[in-house]
This record gives sequence, structure tokens and C-alpha cells, in this order.
Amino acid sequence: MFAYILKRLLLMIPTLFGVMLITFAVTQFVPGGPVEQLVSQLEGNTVSGEASSGTQGLYRGATGLDEEYIREIRELYGFDKPVYERFTTMLGNYMRFDFGDSYFHNRSVIDLMASKLPVSISLGVWTFFIVYLTCIPLGIAKAVRDGSFFDVASSTLILIGYSIPGFVLGITLLVFFGGGSFFDVFPLRGLVSDNWETLSWGDKILDYLWHMVLPIIASVIGSFAVMTMLTKNSFIEEIRKQYVLTARAKGLSENTVLYRHVFRNAMIPLVTGFPAAFIGAFFTGSLLIETIFSLDGLGLLSYESVLKRDYPVVLGSLFLFTLLGLVAKLLADISYVLIDPRIHFESVDR
Repeated sequence: MFAYILKRLLLMIPTLFGVMLITFAVTQFVPGGPVEQLVSQLEGNTVSGEASSGTQGLYRGATGLDEEYIREIRELYGFDKPVYERFTTMLGNYMRFDFGDSYFHNRSVIDLMASKLPVSISLGVWTFFIVYLTCIPLGIAKAVRDGSFFDVASSTLILIGYSIPGFVLGITLLVFFGGGSFFDVFPLRGLVSDNWETLSWGDKILDYLWHMVLPIIASVIGSFAVMTMLTKNSFIEEIRKQYVLTARAKGLSENTVLYRHVFRNAMIPLVTGFPAAFIGAFFTGSLLIETIFSLDGLGLLSYESVLKRDYPVVLGSLFLFTLLGLVAKLLADISYVLIDPRIHFESVDR
């Protein structure tokens, strides 16, 4: 086990290097870099220029500024240095988890991302637990009652929910329950109310939950179908196996057969995805949901950073998310081996 884990950890290094190299190279050829963005703001123009790779000249609108001032701007963002030097410096800083400062927020990338985490954690963690706690029992019930009216009706409902985009459902919920054309039940925006600091602890919790109802509904509806059907199909596959018939022939009760024998084997595909889903829940960012409900989270931050060419935020968040994704994948493989004794690291490695 130790050798396999060590090998996987070592493989993360070239994977991270490749991801960062490709992304860094792409950013050097995207028109309208941070230098052009700042110069455009100073001149009151729109950005329409060359890449920010440090080559000669900015866009045409920059000709109205003093060359010395433009050079100082390049030095401010580090674009006066060669590309390879900037890349190696960036990697060295990232190894120490130093992602630098945002070009446009005047804050470190870590502090900026941390300030957005409450929204992303609220959306991700609530969605994660609601989906798992709802879909697994529902999938088991559908598997036991396969082909019944309950199975058909529930499948129809979750598939309808799956077909509705989250942002469309969010707008619909706001229109009906957010003070639109019908009922003024839930707030339109924000994670908490403006007077949240003055509320008691009990009122703070209720206020927070009150604000999260509509965004969570819009986030989870589309996630029910995949997890429910995966659970159902996994249980049906196990129920039809020979050992289940043998257990029933021995006179074991249906609940004993289902929850003592079938449950463990059927849950393997679901549990192995648990680490990745749980880690991802803390960093979930949904641009459309956050925009509709005016929630300032990681999704909106990533989108604005790409538009503004805020490269420290773009590259820093990409590095962190890629690293977390690789760790989550490793944990999923480890959990698979621990749960299913038939699987060994040697066979996984091959």
C-alpha cells in the first residue's frame, strides 16, 4: 500500500506541472492581459489588443500614455521579466502555497478565496448531504420495488428535475417565492440579512437557513437523478446474484438479506466516490446560481478573474483545485481497496 501511495504522490508532480505549464502558456497569448486592462481603464477605453507576454507594444490605445509609465505598469505586474523566469518563479512560490496577490482586488489570492468560501461551502456541503441522504434511500426503495408504480412515478419526477437547468429553476423560484409576481416568502439575494450581526445565535441560524432554501433547491434538483439511478441499478445488480438467492433459501428475512448482505456490496461504487464528492463540496462554485441569487462565491470569482485577466487568481485557484482533485482521486482509490477486500493495490496499479 505504501509503495502505491508513494507512486501516486510522485505522479502528482508531473501532472501539476503539465496543467500549470499549459495554462500559463495559454495566458501568455490571450489578448487583453492585465497590463492592457489597466491601461484601458486609465484611458477609459475598451481592451482590444495583443497578448500580455511582454512582447513589444501594447494595444493602439496605449499610445496616449507615457512610455515610462507603461514600463512601470509592466514592472508592477512582473511582465518585464522573461516568460521562463516568470514561470519558474511562479512554480517555486506555488510549492510554498504562495499564490501572490490579485491584480485587481489588492489582496492575496489565499485571503480572497477564503473570503468566498462561505458561499461555496454553503452551496456545496448542503447539496452534498441532501443528495446523498435522499438519493441512497430512494434508490434502495426503487430497487426493491422495481417496476412498480412508485418506481415509475419517482423516476419520472427525478428525470423531469434533471431536465430542468438549475438557473432556470432558480429564476422560477425567485419569481414565485422571492417577491416576484406571486409570493414574497424568501429573500432575493445574499447569504444572510443586513442585520445579521445584531441577531441572536438562534435567529442567525434561522436567517442563514432562510436565505439558503432557494439556492439549495436550485442546486440539488438536477443532482437527484444520477445518484438515485446509480444506487438503484447497483442494488438491482446485487439482488439478482446467486448469494442473495442462497441467503433467502436459508430462511433469512428480507431486511437481513438486503441490509446485511446486499447493502455492503451495492454501496461500493457509491462510497468510493464519497471522498472526491466530499472534498469537492467545500469548493463548489456555481456561476449561474451565485449570479441569480447574488451570492459572491468562488464561481463568480473565477469568472470575473478570467474576464479581468487576473492571472494570480486564475492560476492559483487552478493549482489548488487540481491538487485537491488529485488527492481526492487517490483517496477514492484507497477507499475502494479498503471497502472491497477482493481488490488489491497491485491489481489497481496494473
